[in-house]
Amino acid sequence: MLAKDRGGFVDRHDLWTDAQYAASAQMRRVIDEIGLEMIRFAFVDQHGLLRGKTVTRSNVAAAMRSGITAPSSLLLKDTSGKSVFPVFTPDAGLGVRQLAGAGDIVLVPDPTTFRVLPWAERTGWVLCDLRFPDGSEVAFSTRDLLRRQLGRLELAGYRMTVGAELELHVFRSDAAPFAASRVGRPGAPGLPGTVHPTTPGAQLLHEEALDGLDDLVQALYRGLTALDLPLRTLELEFGPSQLELTMDAADAAVTADAVVLCRSAVRQIARRLGYEATFMSRPQGAETASTGWHLHQSLTSAVTGELSFVPPNGDAGPLSVNGKHYLEGLLTHARAAAGFSTPTVNGFKRYQPYSLAPDRVAWGIDNKGAMVRVVGGAGDPATRLENRSGEPSANPYLYIASQLVSGLDGMERKLELRAPTSNPYENDAERLPRSLGEAVDALEADPLFARAFGRDVIDWYAAIKRSEFDRYLTHVSDWEQREYLGMF
Repeated sequence: MLAKDRGGFVDRHDLWTDAQYAASAQMRRVIDEIGLEMIRFAFVDQHGLLRGKTVTRSNVAAAMRSGITAPSSLLLKDTSGKSVFPVFTPDAGLGVRQLAGAGDIVLVPDPTTFRVLPWAERTGWVLCDLRFPDGSEVAFSTRDLLRRQLGRLELAGYRMTVGAELELHVFRSDAAPFAASRVGRPGAPGLPGTVHPTTPGAQLLHEEALDGLDDLVQALYRGLTALDLPLRTLELEFGPSQLELTMDAADAAVTADAVVLCRSAVRQIARRLGYEATFMSRPQGAETASTGWHLHQSLTSAVTGELSFVPPNGDAGPLSVNGKHYLEGLLTHARAAAGFSTPTVNGFKRYQPYSLAPDRVAWGIDNKGAMVRVVGGAGDPATRLENRSGEPSANPYLYIASQLVSGLDGMERKLELRAPTSNPYENDAERLPRSLGEAVDALEADPLFARAFGRDVIDWYAAIKRSEFDRYLTHVSDWEQREYLGMF
C-alpha cells in the first residue's frame, strides 16, 4: 500500500502485517499493468461458500484502505438462505450487539491471496477477513477460527501440514433456459437444473474414459495452475461422472484457502463449458460411489522442523508417540467432529459399509475402509494420518480446525491409542453419526470444542445446522411419495 493510501480502516486498527502491505503494493501494480477492471472481494461463510462484492477499478484503492461492508445477517443463515436467528433484536439472539438489525460487517482484504482469474475477463479476486465496524474480531469468522487454533498449536511447539484429496461429480448441464421452477425462497430452494451423466461408472483410473472429458480436464489444468494452486493430479474416480483432484501438502492455513478457491474455480470453469460440477457428496444417480474429502495431516516442530509423527528408526509401529496420542484424539472426538467434517444432510448418506467410506470410529494401517488411515512408518518422511470421513463440501477452516483441536487434546492428555482394525466394517467399534442431527447432538455434548472455539460459536453453528436438519425432517421426499402414495 502506498503511503498516501494509509490511514483507513485497515491502518487505524492495525490489521495488516508488513507482508500484507507489501502484497497490496504489488497488487496495485498488477492491476495497472494487466488492466484489470474489476476485483472480487470475497469472504468464506459458515458453509464454506464464497460471498462478497465486485469492486470496480476506480474504487479498489479505497476498498483496500478501508474494506467493504456487507450485512452481518449473512453469518446467520442456513444453506437455503433462511435466517436462523432473530436478526431484528438487540443482539440477534446470540448476545452480540453488533449483529443487531442486520448491521454491517467489514470485509478486510488479505492482499497476499490476490489472484487474476483466468476465466473471467479483466477480473481479479482477493480473499477477505471479517471485522465489525469498531475493528473488533467477528467470533464467527471461520478463517479466523482456524488461525487462532494454529496459533495455539504453535505455542505448543508445532505446525500443521495438510494435504487435500477432493472428489467431485461432473455432469453435462442441460442447455434449456433457466426455468421458473428453479427459483426458490429462504427455507425452500428451487429445483436443481437438469443434468446428464458424463462417464459410465466402474471406471477407476480408466485413461480413455478420462480422455472423453479432455476439454474439461485441459481447462481445469490451465485455470487451477494459473491461480498458483498446488494441483497434483486430476483423476477419474470409480463412480459414474466422478472425478478427483489432489493438491500438494502445505501449511494448514494455506491449504484451507486453496480448497476454497479451488472448489469455486472448478464450478465456474465447468459451467462455462456446459458442465455442472458439484462437491455434493451423494447426488442422485451416484449411488454406487459417493464423494469424500480425504484430509491428510501431520505435525512438525515449530523450532527444528522435525517431523513429529515419524517413529524413530527401529520402531516397528507406524507412528511416533506424539502421532499415537494425536490419532487417539481424532478418534475420541470423531463423532463430535463429524459436525464439521460432514456438515450436510446428504453427507451422512456416504457412510456406507464396503464403500471406501467409513461408517464407524476406527483406524487402520494403510486401510482405506477405516476412518483414519495411517500411512508411512520409520524412516518415511511422508508419514501422516488420512481422515477419510469428510465430505468435499465441508468448510475447510472448520474441518481442519476440528482435526487440530481433537489431535492436540490427545497429545495434551497423552491419550493411549486403541488397537488398529483389519476389518473396518465388521468390528464392534462405535458408529459414526447416522445423520446431521446426531452429529450436532454429539458436537454440543463434547465440551472440547466449546472450550476451543467458544460456547457462543458452537451454539451458533449448531443452531444453523439444526435448522437445516429440521427442514429436512419435515420435507416430504420422493422416496416417501413413491413408497406410500399408491400403497395406502
